[in-house]
Amino acid sequence: MPTDKPRREAARRHLERQLERRQERDAARKKFTLIASIVGTLVVIAVVVMVIVMAGNEHKKTPTAASSPSASTTSPAAIDTPTPAPSKSYAPAKGASVTFNGVTVTGAADLAGVPTVTSKGTTNPAKIEYKDLVIGTSTTATPTSNVTVQYVGVLYKGGKTPFDSSWGRGVPATFALTGVVPGFTQGIGGTTGVPAMKVGGRRLIIMPSALGYGAAGRPPTIPANSPLVFVVDLTSVG
Repeated sequence: MPTDKPRREAARRHLERQLERRQERDAARKKFTLIASIVGTLVVIAVVVMVIVMAGNEHKKTPTAASSPSASTTSPAAIDTPTPAPSKSYAPAKGASVTFNGVTVTGAADLAGVPTVTSKGTTNPAKIEYKDLVIGTSTTATPTSNVTVQYVGVLYKGGKTPFDSSWGRGVPATFALTGVVPGFTQGIGGTTGVPAMKVGGRRLIIMPSALGYGAAGRPPTIPANSPLVFVVDLTSVG
């Protein structure tokens, strides 16, 4: 029948168009799936990289022996590891006063009490100056010793109020002499011209700024370039 041919042709073209559209949809679906897979992979990689970077930054923030504060900027109190003990209050030291290079220590020989320390110093000492108020008779410290001490610190220039005191915290301070300001290390452990302290001793130490906190100071209590005074009781050497 002549009229069937056009119908069959039209049906064939319609079927071809359907097949083409189906193929186009399949191709588009595959393309979308591929793009989504690539994007997902990139996101995962980015997240992994971020986690690694953050972990690396946290590792850098973790204190280590190499990154610990240097001795020239570390306060004796800042690195204290006191022997566990209940805090207590101490009475002021009694007895005679001793004055040395502008520094006066009241109750200088009374190891049971808190010495009162004031200073009228006006100069900048060039080196460590010291005076033994009580000479110890037991174990001798070294510059690398672990020590337990009681101490009071005041400014050398016009110091009337302690900027730091283990007595005030109610417990002796225990630390390594390798981890404090050089003047504290040398004044207790000894150096050229300064003999090491012995357990049972009390020493007045005047240190130049360079052996304390230098140009940085320790705000707000210690201004830049401040010479310091410590009165130290050495109670044990580890």
